[in-house]
Amino acid sequence: MNVESEVKRIVEFIKEIVQESKTKGIMIGLSGGIDSALTATLSVRAIRKEKVLALIMPIHSNQDDVEDATLVANFLELEYKILYLSDVFERFLDVLSLDHKPPKELAKANLKPRMRMCALYYYANHLNYLVAGTGNKSEDDIGYFTKYGDGGVDFHPIRHLYKHEVREMARFLKVPETIITRKPSAGLWEGQTDEGELSQQLGFAITYDYLDEMLENIEQKNFDPKDEKYKKLVELKKKNQHKIELPPVLKRR
Repeated sequence: MNVESEVKRIVEFIKEIVQESKTKGIMIGLSGGIDSALTATLSVRAIRKEKVLALIMPIHSNQDDVEDATLVANFLELEYKILYLSDVFERFLDVLSLDHKPPKELAKANLKPRMRMCALYYYANHLNYLVAGTGNKSEDDIGYFTKYGDGGVDFHPIRHLYKHEVREMARFLKVPETIITRKPSAGLWEGQTDEGELSQQLGFAITYDYLDEMLENIEQKNFDPKDEKYKKLVELKKKNQHKIELPPVLKRR
């Protein structure tokens, strides 16, 4: 990847999306992670920073996440708002309770990004802004995101970039090194890491670099389909295909 030319291509893509939609700016959810940091950095290059609004939305989050997200906003001189949603989250769970049974952990965890999506669209509707997606190719290819949560966006500026390419571009654009080197985590529960959760789902230890290598081999059909690790990764891709495609529609006769 020629990083400089790819940055220009993404910046032009963002400009065109905003212009063609006749909207006034971009909403970004800043998590403190590298993907949202890179998305914000590219957005600021595409349109005036005054037209980019960042939301930091902790829900029982680690304070480090808030501090890292604030670091990115200040680095880019972005306007940002911190929305403390923990109390709202707990109240929502109370309202949703089923016969006073504790919620399943996955349902509870996925509620967090879906609440954040609602907050982003509330501001986007109010300001006539677009919501920028922050997903990358490594995660989105295997459906590692929450449907109608962090997957609920208006456009995807970096969805075609593998995680190692995200890191490469972030360094090129001088995103703070602490953001680039921090361990990726969606912050869905205490101690959760993306690589740890992916390893659990796949049944073998995996890093983002290894995942990128495997996904590229699958795309190029350069792998042994009998290899157990590749079989598990292909199965995960198929299982989560519904997240990537539009909902099925029954055609008229």
